Amino acid sequence: MLGLPVPHRAVPRRLALLAGAWLLPVLAACGGGGRALPSPPPPPTGGSLPGAAGLVRTTAVRGVEVAVHLPLRNVAELEALVERQSRDGSPDYGRFLSPAQFRARYGPSAADLAAAARTLETLGFRTEVSSQTVLAEAPQPVVERAFNVHVRSVLARGGATLGFDRAATLPSALTRLGATVALSAHARHVHAKRLSAQPFAPDNRYGPVGPYWFTDLKQAYEYPSYRFARGDGRTIAIVIDSNVLDSDLALYFGHEHLAPPAVERRPVDGGPAPYDPSSASAGEASLDVEQAAGSAPGAHVMLYGLPDLSDPSVYDGYLAAVEDNRADIVSSSFGICELYYTPAYNGGVDATSILQQFHDLFLQANAQGITFVASSGDNGAYDCLDPSGSTYVKGVENPADDPNVTGLGGTNLVTAFVPGSRTSAYVRENAHYDRYDPAQGALPNEIFGSGGGESIVFRKPPFQLLVRTGSGSRTVPDLAMHSGGCPLGAVMPCPIDRSGAVVAVGGNFYEYVGTSLAAPEFAGLLAITEGRLGSRLGNANYYVYALARLFGSSVYHDNIPGSNGAYVSGPGYNLVVGNGTPRGKYFALEWFVPSAGVPWSPSNP
Repeated sequence: MLGLPVPHRAVPRRLALLAGAWLLPVLAACGGGGRALPSPPPPPTGGSLPGAAGLVRTTAVRGVEVAVHLPLRNVAELEALVERQSRDGSPDYGRFLSPAQFRARYGPSAADLAAAARTLETLGFRTEVSSQTVLAEAPQPVVERAFNVHVRSVLARGGATLGFDRAATLPSALTRLGATVALSAHARHVHAKRLSAQPFAPDNRYGPVGPYWFTDLKQAYEYPSYRFARGDGRTIAIVIDSNVLDSDLALYFGHEHLAPPAVERRPVDGGPAPYDPSSASAGEASLDVEQAAGSAPGAHVMLYGLPDLSDPSVYDGYLAAVEDNRADIVSSSFGICELYYTPAYNGGVDATSILQQFHDLFLQANAQGITFVASSGDNGAYDCLDPSGSTYVKGVENPADDPNVTGLGGTNLVTAFVPGSRTSAYVRENAHYDRYDPAQGALPNEIFGSGGGESIVFRKPPFQLLVRTGSGSRTVPDLAMHSGGCPLGAVMPCPIDRSGAVVAVGGNFYEYVGTSLAAPEFAGLLAITEGRLGSRLGNANYYVYALARLFGSSVYHDNIPGSNGAYVSGPGYNLVVGNGTPRGKYFALEWFVPSAGVPWSPSNP
């Protein structure tokens, strides 16, 4: 174990040092709170009735759906509040809002939302109202007349989607309300990748690079002992377009001698399609629940099941979690390149307002104390296809790019291995990328690696002033955890030290890789941290970066070698692993409790 350069019992229970004078001028200097660079507005997502039991769309889709979004009120005050809520020593520390309090102080007024709905209804739309948006549906000719546009097919990753052929012209009644409208059904993609179509029969522990169980990862990342911290009293929400099988959870957790979690299903917009164990989303859902619940076995897990990963469905899932206000942490392991919302990909129409709509919803979540966690993507720095689809270009993914979300990159973990022993003590990590094989259909510069880079949409947020990011924009990721490498389709043989994780899907064990592994595992660590601190964290990035500023390598493994194709990982913050990978109990400020030991032991069952 590394030596800790702190005096005995000097670590604060909460980050009392964050109230120190060094932090206040740094945060005040930024002021903008990570608002969008071009200051876009919002877009196509579904509505729901705040406070209603269902919080799902009730309109049958017989035409074209758009979302008319109204701006938040008192945004500068709200962003300052979120910062104070996350700073120990502030009178607002941990004093989070209820959804009703948020709507009363910062959301669009009920009168304005009602006025927007009435205007749309007079134009021939059917409407539903959510906390920030009016969902409107009408036949295509009605939509085109109302906004002086034509609805047509536009380029999207993996196919075509609907969009406007020009910027929408809003009726004057909506313009006076500051409303914006956009149309898109961009589909996000999961980050989980199965290494083989064939299942395997696990036999004890396998080698220095796994594939790992959650108990291996807890020993490697120095989680606090199971006897001291399990995430009790916390709730983790997983958002994904698939269900999970209870039998898979029993199989997976039974292998590690733990009772399976009792997952609470929360269908959104009718819920997911019938379970298909061969689908990418089924593997993602199983992976997310197993990693999160394994990381924090005392936490309650909710599964927000979506019909698909289109923008409207994803927004509705996030909205339901925010309005329910039951989850402390919301984890999702999917994303989409933010470039795909720019005019070059949408027939000359700027659709970045969609990202601003998500941004406002994440800001509401933070004000309520909810932390959003997302994986940063698996295509390294070159995450985005160019508009022609012929090559990959630099770009980062949403939602991990949003300043109100904690973005997780990935590494290859190497642990101690003694044949016949279960030990998984930390040895080292790397963040080297793997190249996909053009002979198998890959583009020449297509790679597999930790997603990272600079946002073209969001400004540098205040918390990133606490480290040197080398950019005036929001950079990704914020930190990293084990994700593995050498996916199917990579140039073989892959270099040494490529790891993976075990996932139970459809009654069998498979090996998976991807930053999908990192996000739910970190969600579990956050649940443990919040359980010990006795409070939600809201925008956890203030906590993440403050720890980096205060304690550096005492809390993070921050000298991890590697590259994601354009950027190099090394000491300090970088665009491959962020601040590094967390040392669990130190991240949770439980410096002096025992660490999780060998898997299947009382400290790490």
